[in-house]
Amino acid sequence: MKSIENQPQTPDFTDTGVAFEPKSDAELKQTAWMFYLMNFRFLVNSMGHLAIWAVKLRLPFVKTIIKKTLYKQFCGGENLEDAKSTIDHLYSFGVNTMLDYGAEGKNDEEAFDLVIEENLKSIDFAARHESVKVISTKISGLTRNEVLEKCQKGTELNEEEESRYKALKDRLHRLCTYAEERNVGVFVDAEESWIQDAIDGLVLDLMAEYNQGTIIVYNTYQMYRTDMLGNLKRDFDQSQKEGFILGAKLVRGAYMEKERARAKKNGYPSPIHATKEDTDQMYNDGIRFCMKHYDKIAFANASHNMESMEIQVRLIQEMGIPKDHVHVNFCQLMGMSDHLTFNLAKEGYNVAKYVPYGPVRDVVPYLVRRAHENSSVTGDMSREYAMLKAEVQQRKQKK
Repeated sequence: MKSIENQPQTPDFTDTGVAFEPKSDAELKQTAWMFYLMNFRFLVNSMGHLAIWAVKLRLPFVKTIIKKTLYKQFCGGENLEDAKSTIDHLYSFGVNTMLDYGAEGKNDEEAFDLVIEENLKSIDFAARHESVKVISTKISGLTRNEVLEKCQKGTELNEEEESRYKALKDRLHRLCTYAEERNVGVFVDAEESWIQDAIDGLVLDLMAEYNQGTIIVYNTYQMYRTDMLGNLKRDFDQSQKEGFILGAKLVRGAYMEKERARAKKNGYPSPIHATKEDTDQMYNDGIRFCMKHYDKIAFANASHNMESMEIQVRLIQEMGIPKDHVHVNFCQLMGMSDHLTFNLAKEGYNVAKYVPYGPVRDVVPYLVRRAHENSSVTGDMSREYAMLKAEVQQRKQKK
């Protein structure tokens, strides 16, 4: 039997002192106030629509308000140079960065090329900064959704669509080649179910080419989908047959209400689990599967759920895997779940913050979705506010 002294330490995820150490008293109070407001779903919904409308009209006072509140909390800066101070600050506490150019809403070839150029700049930045191991990209930011949807349905593409699809593949190979040459990882985001199969096929092809002996490309698995654990296992089987390393980022999912509404409207069964408990079970089973095959799967547990973090930590300890093994990672969104991120970092685990950046007017849809998705559906905002409030009180008592 091991002595208590020799047993590995488990992060104390309730330690708000460690969680919010990077924040000054003023920053802590401002963040607590903002999370308090985000608990009111009606406020998040109404202000979200208003923010998108006002930014489109380029009302200067709205941009200023957003930049000092939601943007400051959830984004690194308007460009890579702006984001550098955030990235360096995180790294000073042992937290890595996953970079994401967060601009959304463009739908023409020129805009898609601009996204790729920004992705390449992100890779260059990552290659120069050891704190940035990976960047994130979104397939729907590189081509039109209708092209992906037709591919998924097996509908024949017309000449223009064929040209767009070829341009998409060219962009992806350019991106991955550039990343491979600089040893930087690429996370491909998950999207809606009606284009996800098309995305999966593209990403698996990229893995087969670029994940030979090292890990460059990762796909994202939304575990709130009833078929996703089966898809993860299917892709692992393919990776074993074809001899490449599977890259997997596990998330719970970002389009629940949208998926259910579309399924109801079109009269097909919802692809989303009926209960949160079912999603949690599948998510945790996904962690166990990836950990079982950690030598052949490089994965990131991208969750805000404490139980999911604890399961992976226990498996790392029980299996005797080094905390900093390159295939075993944790990730949370910037501005969320600092109690997980910074306590994991303190204990020496591979953990990163997902740091979006981009012009305020282009990132607003991401910010609104972030607030909306987490306000009442997951309960994250209430938990965040409770922990922030507790730390504010603790600091007061220490003075």
